[in-house]
Amino acid sequence: MPLTDTTIRNAKASASVVKLSDGEGLQLWVMPTGAKLWRLAYRFGGKQKKLSIGPYPEIDLRGARARREAAKAQLRDGLDPSEQKRLHKITQATSRANTFGLIADELMDKKEKEGRAPATMEKARWLLDLARPALGTRPITEISAAEILASLRKVEARGRHESAKSLRTAIGQVFRYAIATARAENDPTFALRGALIVPKVTHRAAITSPKEFGALLRAIDGFDGQPTTKAALRLMALLFPRPGELRLSEWDEFDFAAASWLIPAKRTKMRKDHRVPLPAQALAILKELHRETGEGSLLFPSLRTTRRPISENTMNAALRRMGFSQAEMTSHGFRAAASTMLNESGLWSSDTIERALAHQDEDEVRRAYARGQYWDERVKMAQWWADHLDTLRTGATVLSMKSGAARS
Repeated sequence: MPLTDTTIRNAKASASVVKLSDGEGLQLWVMPTGAKLWRLAYRFGGKQKKLSIGPYPEIDLRGARARREAAKAQLRDGLDPSEQKRLHKITQATSRANTFGLIADELMDKKEKEGRAPATMEKARWLLDLARPALGTRPITEISAAEILASLRKVEARGRHESAKSLRTAIGQVFRYAIATARAENDPTFALRGALIVPKVTHRAAITSPKEFGALLRAIDGFDGQPTTKAALRLMALLFPRPGELRLSEWDEFDFAAASWLIPAKRTKMRKDHRVPLPAQALAILKELHRETGEGSLLFPSLRTTRRPISENTMNAALRRMGFSQAEMTSHGFRAAASTMLNESGLWSSDTIERALAHQDEDEVRRAYARGQYWDERVKMAQWWADHLDTLRTGATVLSMKSGAARS
């Protein structure tokens, strides 16, 4: 006869276990201590087995019957309910152990072993630290999009819109790493696309007019600050690398005989070695600079210690001292200037210019094919550019050349 709530409430303990049956294997065991526990008797693989469902009244009669039906469904599917319960406990325990913070730390260790630049690692850790107070101890499988959005909104509320956007990307990387290592099944950050305020893009200031760039070159020639800073600015104009690539450069990266500079992958944005042809003018500057700093490893050591390079702000501060405001020119602006004027010259293929700028082709197949291409043309372009800067420096009239005669 099926049990009722009244029967269950009135059931009394005795010296031995009292078993009250609800039918289809579901039983309420009244223990000598007075505890009331639900059990399900069933057969699997020809053997009699028991499944512990839980205590009464935490699980009432309706709940116990629902658990019985769920177990019967598992049996119909050929699954052992006791084994499924054990596996579920293991999964829950693993899920609780795999917190967002733990997986984020694993990802950071992985990136460090892959040779990511120290500055990149520092920024990544800083971003993830913004999320740790709310998400760090949470099991990654339990974190919802709403939780993540709440963390992003706190950053956004301080007016740091770009940081909030970058943080969403960083959190997404942790989730995708968890998916790749079989500890999560989805990335909630995808659902948050469009939820944040889109920061206004501020392009780095750059002088791209040939006439004004010539004036900049003359100002650099007349710079009366540190000779190493002056050399850095002259090389930025000639070689247009990313400022950090030049600032952190070491002498063993330069091959004077081959007239080339090999920027190691750990310092490039695309994490690929990047070779730069050195025109005669750059070689002359480097040889002169070597007399100043060649005894150490760094081309541009700090004034305080030869073990550290000049700061990120050194070249920008020199530009301000020469009278160029932050809205007019930055050290990164030399890249935009070179890109603009090389493209406007009409002499060089866009692929060659992009290779010189160390930009990565979005087409993966084309990128693999082109990796070793364009070197000869880049060598010619590097010398043309250096000669062109000499022309601009004198203030001579520059004629636009669109014939494409120098294309290879």
